[in-house]
Amino acid sequence: MNLTKRCIAELIGTFWLVLGGCGSAVLAATFTADGAKIGENTLYPLGLGFVGVALAFGLTVLTMAYAIGHISGCHLNPAVSFGLWAGKRFPGSELLPYIASQVIGATIAAGLLYLIASGKAGFVGFTGSNPLATNGFGAHSPGGYSLLAAFITEVVMTFMFLMIIMGATDHRAPAGFAPIAIGLGLTLIHLISIPVTNTSVNPARSTGVAIFAGPELLAQTWLFWVAPILGGILAGFFYSSFFSEPAIERQRIKETV
Repeated sequence: MNLTKRCIAELIGTFWLVLGGCGSAVLAATFTADGAKIGENTLYPLGLGFVGVALAFGLTVLTMAYAIGHISGCHLNPAVSFGLWAGKRFPGSELLPYIASQVIGATIAAGLLYLIASGKAGFVGFTGSNPLATNGFGAHSPGGYSLLAAFITEVVMTFMFLMIIMGATDHRAPAGFAPIAIGLGLTLIHLISIPVTNTSVNPARSTGVAIFAGPELLAQTWLFWVAPILGGILAGFFYSSFFSEPAIERQRIKETV
């Protein structure tokens, strides 16, 4: 498959990730039924909550992995692309086109989500510390976590995400199950870290929504580029160094078979 078609697949896949994941957070996470009042037990009776949002992000990756994994590899994330490059599974010459496609897809999805959300009667703009499901630290952390806590969380969560991806897609792993492991892995990551940073582990996802959330949120996106990419690269090097099968061993197995 040529690079243009693979980049289009990445754009569509990242679009779906942001629309599905961030869309669930913005439109459905705290949906209030008619008549519910703040402080009552009926508050958010139909809302997804953290668990629902975490599942939504995992499902977007799972579904796209089956849909476009055979086309582009289904990175949907600059940190994943960097991690696979560090793990010697992706050429550095294709990093920029992939990342550009991912950011464009995320931005289109964020713009569409903004249009949908603003279509509700009485909409006066986004309020709160994380409008449009943006990522943040300090005052923009859902739980009020510091920059350092956010940085550590994003590095570690992305490291583990890439370890799951590298392991699940290893040629020695059971065939056909990688999307399930990766999707559930992303779900678990969100269950752990939504209170800390609203969970990024994906620079494209962070940038797309921040563009529409305003300059204050956009100014914090540097962390959600640096930390996830660092975590991804560390995991790629680690897996490649400690767990990848040496070429000579692969050749020996082929000769034996």
